[in-house]
Amino acid sequence: MQINEQIRDDELRIIGADGAQLGVMSARDAQKLADDAGLDLVKIAPTAVPPVCRIMDYGKYRFEQAKKEKEARKNQHVVDIKEVRLGLNTDVGDFNTKVAQAKRFIQHGDKVKVNIRFRGREMGHPEKGVESMTRFAEACAEFATVEKAAKLEGRNMLMFLVPRKDGK
Repeated sequence: MQINEQIRDDELRIIGADGAQLGVMSARDAQKLADDAGLDLVKIAPTAVPPVCRIMDYGKYRFEQAKKEKEARKNQHVVDIKEVRLGLNTDVGDFNTKVAQAKRFIQHGDKVKVNIRFRGREMGHPEKGVESMTRFAEACAEFATVEKAAKLEGRNMLMFLVPRKDGK
């Protein structure tokens, strides 16, 4: 963004500090108007013909922009990916504990990565892994939806769950 003496154009369309159109004038005249008002001349639309400049307090404008950006950063929530590991032979008690853990992560607004690692001869039974993942997804259905279905990648089977959109 060009301000004050950085503006080198011959003719400029000028907008006053109160938002009123002041018309087309030379850069020197516009700079004189801004100096008389104790403000800055700021080019806001450089591609327009002629370029549009505004008379404003540039320091105050930058402060307001920084304040807005800081507020926006403060209000945003970073989504983390939390991992829940299941075994191929995970029993009911442990399974329910893992579901409760996933529910806690989802309610916090995070994504959940469900992982089953196949060891040794378990690689011969990927259907058991799919069955276990399906059961886990059904147990989490009231608070989460499946973003990426269960898929075998090497020795791991992965599935991703995200919070439900309908607000439940």
